[in-house]
Amino acid sequence: MREIPASLITDAVQRMCVSANCNLPGDVRRCIEQSRACEQWQPAQGILDKIIENYGIAEQNSVPICQDTGVACVFLEIGQDVHIEGPLREAVDEGVRRGYEQGFLRKSVVRDPLERVNTGDNTPAMLYIDLVPGDKVRITVAPKGFGSENMSRIKMLRPSDGIEGVRDFVVQAVEEAGPNPCPPVVVGVGIGGTFDKAAFLAKKALMRPLDVRAEKPLYRELEQDLLERVNALGVGPQGFGGRTTALAVNIEWLPTHIAGLPVAVNLNCHVTRHATEVL
Repeated sequence: MREIPASLITDAVQRMCVSANCNLPGDVRRCIEQSRACEQWQPAQGILDKIIENYGIAEQNSVPICQDTGVACVFLEIGQDVHIEGPLREAVDEGVRRGYEQGFLRKSVVRDPLERVNTGDNTPAMLYIDLVPGDKVRITVAPKGFGSENMSRIKMLRPSDGIEGVRDFVVQAVEEAGPNPCPPVVVGVGIGGTFDKAAFLAKKALMRPLDVRAEKPLYRELEQDLLERVNALGVGPQGFGGRTTALAVNIEWLPTHIAGLPVAVNLNCHVTRHATEVL
C-alpha cells in the first residue's frame, strides 16, 4: 500500500487551478489553428485570429484566458493500492482556495443556489472520484465556465429513437445554444447509463484530447458525423457565421437499461481548459 500525503494533492490542485486558467492545452490550440486555416468566412477568420491572439497573451503574461475562471471541476482517479493520509475533500478545496488566490482568479461559487452568497474563495470544488487499479493518483482540474455550462441538455430518449434520435438531439442542443456558449465549442456527449451517469459521461468527454477519437468504430463514426452536422449549422465563431461552430465532438458511453436511451450534451467554449498531474 502506497501512502500519499493529502498535502501533495493540495499542492497539485493549486498549481493546476492557475495553469489551467492561463494555458490552453496543446490539442485545443492545434484544433483552433487548424480551423482558422480552413475557415473561409472573413468575419469568422477575424474572430479566430483574436482567439489565437488572446490565448497567446494569456500564456505570455500568466493571466486568465477568460474572465470567467469557472467552478473548479476536479477529477480524481485513485489507485486501489493508494492510501491518502488526511481528509481528501479538504485537501482538494484547500488547493482550489490557494490556487484562485495565487492566480488572482475570479471567485464565482455561491454557497447556496438560492441564497446566492459568494463563498469568496471559489470552493467547494465539484469533485469526481473513480477507483482504478494501481498505486497512483491522477488528478485533472477543469475550470468550467457557465456561459457554456448553462447550455447543457439531457434527454431520456426511447430505445426506438435509435441513433437518429441521438443525432437530432445533439444537433438541436448546439443549434439552440447558438452564440451563448462562445463558439467554436467542444461538444461532450454522454450516451447510456442512467440519468445522472449520462450527464457525467458528457462532462468526462470534454476531458479527452480533441485529437483522440472514440475507440469503438460506431462512436468514432458518430463523432465525425455529428461534427459535420454541427458545423453545417453555420453558427460560427461567436455566432457570426462560418464553418467553425464546433472544434470537436467527443462521445463517452455506458451500458444502459433495455427500456432507456439516456443522452446528455455538455458544451464547452473554445477555452476548453484542463490540466492533469499524476502523483
